[in-house]
Amino acid sequence: MSSPDPQVRAARNISTRSAGRGPVVAVTGAASGVGDLLTRRLAASDEIKQVVAIDERRGEVSEAQWHILDVRDPAIAEKLRGVDVVVHLAVDLDLESDAAARTAYNVRGAQTVLTAAAAAGVRRVVLCTSAMVYGALPDNDIPLSEDAELRATAEATGVGDMLEIERLGRRAPRAHPGLQVTVVRPAVLVGGTDTALTRYFESPRLLVVAGSRPTWQFCHVEDLVSALEYAALEKVEGEFAVGCDGWLEQEEVEELSGIRRMELPSAVALGAAARLHRIGLTPSPAGDLAYTMHPWVVSVGRLHDAGWRPRWTNEEVLTALLEEVEGRHTVAGRRLGRKDATAAGAAGATVALLGTAALVRRVRRRRGL
Repeated sequence: MSSPDPQVRAARNISTRSAGRGPVVAVTGAASGVGDLLTRRLAASDEIKQVVAIDERRGEVSEAQWHILDVRDPAIAEKLRGVDVVVHLAVDLDLESDAAARTAYNVRGAQTVLTAAAAAGVRRVVLCTSAMVYGALPDNDIPLSEDAELRATAEATGVGDMLEIERLGRRAPRAHPGLQVTVVRPAVLVGGTDTALTRYFESPRLLVVAGSRPTWQFCHVEDLVSALEYAALEKVEGEFAVGCDGWLEQEEVEELSGIRRMELPSAVALGAAARLHRIGLTPSPAGDLAYTMHPWVVSVGRLHDAGWRPRWTNEEVLTALLEEVEGRHTVAGRRLGRKDATAAGAAGATVALLGTAALVRRVRRRRGL
């Protein structure tokens, strides 16, 4: 006798669990990354009645009920009927994506999900942004309160999108009475991620801007997933940060990593980063450098008050990150092949940055500028 297909098995699982307590939770972006990990965790939880998974392709969690569609499609409202909580994770933060297309996708997706959730009678939407929305500034408190003013600008990768998503989240309950919005802000996320901040640790030298005071707070993806589960179960509400307890000073990072620093004046580092990005040689705008210059560590008090604790320490996450990026080579945010990496390792990151003017001239000659 042949076994039932995956959709039939999922329906049987849902029927079996539907008599139990707990919310029906929908996850967008459920087929990969954080969305996949959260879908797996919720599907295995006795506290969850049903998991609805939404993505442009089907994932591997057979216990979930899958809907294949783009989150920007208004038809998503019909798929959210009967859902109690939506965790929205369909966000593009790929460094290689076209910036304008990325922003259009992220903002339209969040707007559509919030509107569709309200129309479907969903009571809560959980948005995942980043602690980067607080901004990296020399006068920041260490740590920042979760209620601190959001002082970031749109000059770093994806931060403008996150700020707009949060703005939409604040407006939604006013526009749709009865809809509640929870915002989760992870620190530097590690674990299968590729960001300007994780690429910082792929460089032959750790760039330190003279006169800055970098501090580092990490968040392992496993801890983010457990925090998102807390939010889905409505054990914690409002706006809150998630990450390891405490932080690491730059000197501690260098000692733990074994990577030596390369210190440059602010004008040189920022000017080089801006020129490299402007001519398309690096994916990261100069604004990303601020997050390696100034403190932006945050308190995780609200999760602590709810009984949540991180499983990972900053030291452990940094070790995991270094293992993950081993063999990758990046200079000024640009991934290098093995041949280029050998040259960069021999010459050091100083040559890569101080040689920017020559790079710019060479590219302009090729383009006939």
